[in-house]
Amino acid sequence: MLFLLPFLWMLSSSLKRNLDVLAIPVRWIPSPAEWQNYVEVWTGGAVTMAVFFANSLTVSLIGVVGDLTTSAMAGYAFARLTFRGRDKVFLLYVATAIVPMQLLLIPRFMFFQQLGLYNTLWALILPGIFTVFGTFLVRQAFLAVPAELGEAARIDGAGEWRVFSRVYLPQIRSTLAALAIISFVGSWNDYEGPLIMLSNQNLYTVPLGLTRFVDADGGLSAGLAMAGSVSSVIPILIVFLVFQRQFVAALASSGLK
Repeated sequence: MLFLLPFLWMLSSSLKRNLDVLAIPVRWIPSPAEWQNYVEVWTGGAVTMAVFFANSLTVSLIGVVGDLTTSAMAGYAFARLTFRGRDKVFLLYVATAIVPMQLLLIPRFMFFQQLGLYNTLWALILPGIFTVFGTFLVRQAFLAVPAELGEAARIDGAGEWRVFSRVYLPQIRSTLAALAIISFVGSWNDYEGPLIMLSNQNLYTVPLGLTRFVDADGGLSAGLAMAGSVSSVIPILIVFLVFQRQFVAALASSGLK
């Protein structure tokens, strides 16, 4: 209940007038309900919430597909392929996670500007395609799969790609589902990246688009901001509900040997 309380307050506030949002004591059931807040969020302004949603979905979905693809292949290579310096390369790769992401914003900005990708959605998509966390998570999942399965497939004449795609990959579906949720949520909620990389409002993602409910003097249109926030949570809930069973299975299997 403590965890859900802020979400209930957000939902309630999205149907209130600005004066009623911060009223004490809190009125949990709006009277009257200001449904106009949602109409204003989705239809008001030069750029609507629908544009922000389309941009966020583009960035998040392409990023998730890319992250799953690269993490699966890299994780398999680090877990099941034998090559010189494998463990050292993996250690160096994981060590890059120590560097705070905020320190990479300015170099990333300069890099994408030189490539001509500044103020494009690709400046947000490309960094999310390759993740240390995804590679580490998938590698650990592959290590938990018995190596005898791959050896049996190779004896039967299967190539390395077929062993990867037909034998090992189906065994870690739950882990891939968990990674998909984590990757989607991280990309969907990213604020710092779009803030640095985008200047065109038509390319704004949802977190950056919500700032339009704050005026130049710092004044907040609370009712509209809450309506926009409620709208932004819906895709995350849909993704979780779709992958809920696999996500829970991944958490449960992580504690088994």
